[in-house]
Amino acid sequence: MLNLEFIDLGIKDYKETWDLQEETLKKATNLKNDPASAEFGGYLYFVEHPHVYTLGKSGETNNLLISAPFLKQINATYYEINRGGDITYHGPGQIVGYPIIDLDKFKMGVKEYVHKLEEAIILTLKDYGIESSRMEGATGVWLDVGTPKARKICAIGVRVSRSITMHGFAFNVNTDLQYFSYINPCGFQDKGVTSLEKELKVKQDFEMVKMKVRQKLSEVFGAKI
Repeated sequence: MLNLEFIDLGIKDYKETWDLQEETLKKATNLKNDPASAEFGGYLYFVEHPHVYTLGKSGETNNLLISAPFLKQINATYYEINRGGDITYHGPGQIVGYPIIDLDKFKMGVKEYVHKLEEAIILTLKDYGIESSRMEGATGVWLDVGTPKARKICAIGVRVSRSITMHGFAFNVNTDLQYFSYINPCGFQDKGVTSLEKELKVKQDFEMVKMKVRQKLSEVFGAKI
């Protein structure tokens, strides 16, 4: 069984965390062919960001629906970054997970990796009595797929360099969903966004949800975290 080093960063600025990911990516790359690290699969960061919008390399800038002055007004920042996907929002009450892992060691490709990230969130939601699934043509975890009420509860956007991953998932727990109204989330103009709090109609124990997500990630990847 491979080991993943887990670090909970608490609340941390987006750019600082992005820089940390880049540093960790280099570290993981250097360990790639080190026989002494054969059982080491990589790192897993959990973090909450202050209000921020990020645009993936395949995204459209017009999916940000507000001006720079309004960004300041709502205490949000904006970055164009090197992950896949379109625009998304990160903020307080959202679990953002950044696995920096060696897919070669896990003997999986990018598609299976994304599938496992989705599966961990699907299993977490099941523990809360919420049925969720994937949606064809879109990454992430969704509720009521195939109906007019389809809505996303977890966004996923990754980058892979020399089989080592960066970026990851953003799971809405106690998230202020008003911030999603200022963008076309993930480029969709006709799909809603939701959170665990909204679905269960009560604010959630954030640390408990983090613990559950961590457990499910351990299960689906077959790794010790």
